[in-house]
Amino acid sequence: MVGLPTHAWHEFRQAGYAVTVASPDGGTCRLDALSDPRDESGYSRDDLLTMGFLATPALWALVEQTPKLADLDPDAFDAIVVVGGQGPIFTFRDHPDLQRALRVFYERKRVTAALCHGVAALIDVRLSDGSSLIAGRTMTGFANVEEDYADAFVGKPVMPWRIEDAARARGANFIRAGRFKPFAVRDGRLITGQQQYSGAVTAQAVIAALGA
Repeated sequence: MVGLPTHAWHEFRQAGYAVTVASPDGGTCRLDALSDPRDESGYSRDDLLTMGFLATPALWALVEQTPKLADLDPDAFDAIVVVGGQGPIFTFRDHPDLQRALRVFYERKRVTAALCHGVAALIDVRLSDGSSLIAGRTMTGFANVEEDYADAFVGKPVMPWRIEDAARARGANFIRAGRFKPFAVRDGRLITGQQQYSGAVTAQAVIAALGA
């Protein structure tokens, strides 16, 4: 299950970039309930951009027919951006193809970005020399104060582990803005966004890093 890349996608398209929506395993991606603005919980009810994406068949097809990440040629892309939602915390951290792609992009000096719970994919990435990609890097991601809010909203703990705690344990300099405030951090070619409201500013940071 995933959150949609709608806000980042929109920024990239507005800037004239071609965007490929891929997934670690390819095929159809299911939208997690808390990222679905139609869900009865109301957690994402104000996300009108995602609502429009869902209502447009040609755009929704991008999510239903994703290529497998490992089948794509990294040299055909200027940047990689890992988006969030609830599902990535369960499936992205130890996915070998996703870890490999992030390492390859970073070591080839390409812009490497992640936002919200998609930052989970960065936690255990090791570079070719065995060092942690995020050790010593300034970064952000879904913060503990936001996890506290989500837990209270649902009425029970939602996530099995927390990005802020895991990033600090890996030696990252984890910073954040206010709760659910749009926020992105650039440390060289590594760019991270705090949560679901940070898709646009994360994409803007990627565009700036690409020199566009």
